[in-house]
Amino acid sequence: MPQSTFAPTSEAELESVVRGAIAAKTPLEVTGRNSKATLGRPVQAAATLSLSGFSRITSYEPEELVLTAGAGTPRSEVEPLLAARGQCFAFEPPDYSRLLGVGDAGSLGGMIGCNLAGPRRIKAGAARDHFLGFTGVSGRGEIYQAGGKVVKNVTGYDLPKLLAGSYGTLTALTSVTIKVLPAPESEDTLILEGLDDATAIRAMSLALQSPFEVSGAAHLPATINAGIAETLLRLEGVPPSVAYRRDRLAALLAEFGICRSHPADESRARWIAVRDVHPFAGDQSRIIWRLSVPPMEGARITAAIADRADAQWFYDWGGGLIWLSLPSSDDGGAQLVRGAANSGHATLIRAPQDVRAAVPVFTPQPTALEELSRRVKAGFDPAGILNPGRMYQGW
Repeated sequence: MPQSTFAPTSEAELESVVRGAIAAKTPLEVTGRNSKATLGRPVQAAATLSLSGFSRITSYEPEELVLTAGAGTPRSEVEPLLAARGQCFAFEPPDYSRLLGVGDAGSLGGMIGCNLAGPRRIKAGAARDHFLGFTGVSGRGEIYQAGGKVVKNVTGYDLPKLLAGSYGTLTALTSVTIKVLPAPESEDTLILEGLDDATAIRAMSLALQSPFEVSGAAHLPATINAGIAETLLRLEGVPPSVAYRRDRLAALLAEFGICRSHPADESRARWIAVRDVHPFAGDQSRIIWRLSVPPMEGARITAAIADRADAQWFYDWGGGLIWLSLPSSDDGGAQLVRGAANSGHATLIRAPQDVRAAVPVFTPQPTALEELSRRVKAGFDPAGILNPGRMYQGW
């Protein structure tokens, strides 16, 4: 575990810390508010580099739909500010604090660095699609910036896309610029009851292919939902539009049963629970996996896993995202999960440190892609001092 902590408050100080670490060959564990320290593999570091000192909203232009803030700025400060102006992060970033057993939702840098997105990803895209620009210090000890404050920025390589989802292994971010959008005025959720997994996925697929702009599609099997299987389909927008689309969508789905609906307040609560994985937040002893798969493969994959383990699961993204809970084991169920989900990606989200150190947390890459990833890492961080081992063992 890291023995000392560096907490710079300016880019010049951060540059000095990183250059000193390079000279001393001291690997650094890069953190913000430490809310996602257990996402990924245990970092092989000798010291902690805290970016919590970069915590300030430097520019918010509601009319331009752009926010710039320090990477260490807490989400708990930013999201109420956006809500007061009727705006939000359209990609609906999740809050895994209950799932991971930590204190808060974390910082903007952590949100971007882990590329987190919630149920609205099927409509709004991922966090990286809203990440416009940044300033930071690379593993070379160089201050640099990329991107800008507009979506169509063509000033070279699209580095924000690269850094989103890099888990702090390429650059220590100091400032991020993010596109925001108007928050939905209203929402309603249609509910179908009693569908098996395969039928629910067919219903969600039909809804998502319809012209009714479904912004959330999830299925909760009876085993985790008080004995009643529920398929949830969310509609958002201005109230008259939501009401019209709700009724038309219910008619379209008549072959799957009678739809009932949740009004706005109840709908929001249900989708927060889906977004933040509340069904699996209680028993911290169980292993949690996140599988990204072709939707029509979802029911087959969960059935194959359930044949061999005491598994629980639910679906988001129309069946393309499976949240899976397994009992504790030496490999966290890695062999079983990856054997079943051979057509997708499986990420270990919650497990004891020894398990996360022993098995690949992220799906192993094909040889050619791994070589490319190593070259990217070496380009940004040739000494390997930023979050070494966080994503893949040894680099």
